[in-house]
Amino acid sequence: MILVINSGSSSVKYQLVDLDGPTRIKSGKVERVGEPDSGVPDHEAALQRVADEVSMDSGDLTAIGHRVVHGGPWFTGPVLITDEVVKRIEEAVPLAPLHNPANLAGIEETRRLRPDLPQVAVFDTAFHSTMPDAARTYAIDREVAERYGVRRYGFHGTSTAYVSRVAAEMIGRPGTANVIVLHLGNGASASAVSAGRCVDTSMGMTPMEGLVMGTRPGDLDPGVIFHLIREGMTPDEVESMLNHRAGLHGLSGDNDMRTVIERVAAGDADAALAYAVYCHRLRKYIGAYCAVLGTVHVIAFTGGVGENSAQVRRNVLAGLEPMGIRLDPLRNVSVTGARVVSAGDSAVTVAVVPTDEELEIARETDGVLARTKSE
Repeated sequence: MILVINSGSSSVKYQLVDLDGPTRIKSGKVERVGEPDSGVPDHEAALQRVADEVSMDSGDLTAIGHRVVHGGPWFTGPVLITDEVVKRIEEAVPLAPLHNPANLAGIEETRRLRPDLPQVAVFDTAFHSTMPDAARTYAIDREVAERYGVRRYGFHGTSTAYVSRVAAEMIGRPGTANVIVLHLGNGASASAVSAGRCVDTSMGMTPMEGLVMGTRPGDLDPGVIFHLIREGMTPDEVESMLNHRAGLHGLSGDNDMRTVIERVAAGDADAALAYAVYCHRLRKYIGAYCAVLGTVHVIAFTGGVGENSAQVRRNVLAGLEPMGIRLDPLRNVSVTGARVVSAGDSAVTVAVVPTDEELEIARETDGVLARTKSE
């Protein structure tokens, strides 16, 4: 059995997975880590609670797999965790300051609790490492970019790998399909995947670029940042605003798409604008990735919004019939697992694929162990 740990800034999620099924033996989440009166003062306490819940000293446990958001330029796949790997993850903290420190805290504590077990880091950025240079390169001074590691890395890679593979299998083209994956949650990204390899993705050097998100703006003229600083905001204030008070929240005051849609229906102008901007940006990326891929076999929606909002899917894809994209109104409102929601005569299949990052992390962890044993 493999224990999957997703250690976030204020929560620790876990799943105990038996890959022979595959079967989830146990799963859970420790929330409000480090918050006053939560009873969970830090990640050490959170991981100790996880250890108690899953019997971490069990002899049936064979490995621990960790989600790590940013692998910097060093990691293009999952790796066995060593002191050197930990050092590299620490060096990538400036690229993901909200995520990597929490990921490291989870790694540090589980290594202390079970130093005898192999532990594997699975990076959100790794799946996107196959992007061609034309897609990953920003058009800035080359020496500056190389010195400071400035390039597109991409995120949601573990989810994108899983969803693109399942979507390809759904249409009978495993390993050969061209898939646009739309991971729409509080964070949101679009990715173009050709025959199992990422060729472009919307998030960039950080998770701030691309689609409109719950609290992040997505694509933004960098001149806006300089303007705000010259007008008196500090760099830290601008960064905080762009991470926490932008996107849907910045435009409407709400970052939950369900609430935004309810407010749109009630005639709220701010919510209507936020929703329109969100859908407009998403449509632009779908069109762009149709051009990048040439032929698109599947558009796969995933994440909390992508899986559950029939209205978002309907509004975003409306009018794209000339591109061979046609939703079936009845299929689109169904709510049962992985499913096709496009019309029978749609040239492009539209699918909803619930993501399973934990299962993907378990599989990739198992793959690293198998390679290690064969070497």
